[in-house]
Amino acid sequence: MNAPTWLATSILPFLTAACTSYSPNVHLVGLSKEEVLGRMGQPEQKIPKAEGGTLWVYPRGPQGHHTYFLSFDTARRLLAYEQVLSRENFLLISPGMTQPEVERRIGPSKVRESLARQRGELHSYRYEGPFCDWFQVEYNAEKVVRSTGFGVPLECRGGTWDLSTQ
Repeated sequence: MNAPTWLATSILPFLTAACTSYSPNVHLVGLSKEEVLGRMGQPEQKIPKAEGGTLWVYPRGPQGHHTYFLSFDTARRLLAYEQVLSRENFLLISPGMTQPEVERRIGPSKVRESLARQRGELHSYRYEGPFCDWFQVEYNAEKVVRSTGFGVPLECRGGTWDLSTQ
């Protein structure tokens, strides 16, 4: 294989991956699903909207601080996008909500921990803010919100994650 061919085949996958974007921007509004897919990559979830169209969900965790919702109309065009990990949205999460209701507002969590004695799960969300903290949702065994609050991740307390046990 000659040098130009080797170079092209070696770096093409990296260039293609670099073309996908971490976050949406105003230039995507109005584009087709196929065009958005080419720029953003595959969403983690595609949720049908009650009024028609689809909501694509792009959680950028566990280390990312953003989850983007992209709203498409029935003509398959991007209408709008929103970064949903915000204190305003977190304050709308309350005991009694189901896990699907929570995820419809702030997306899925990438950090989930089982509670002792199979009492449920704790879901943690990093988000952009002035402090090193995260929003946490405690679910009971039936996946209904028991409580919510703000916590400090281990690495912000001087510790490190041991991913070998996960």
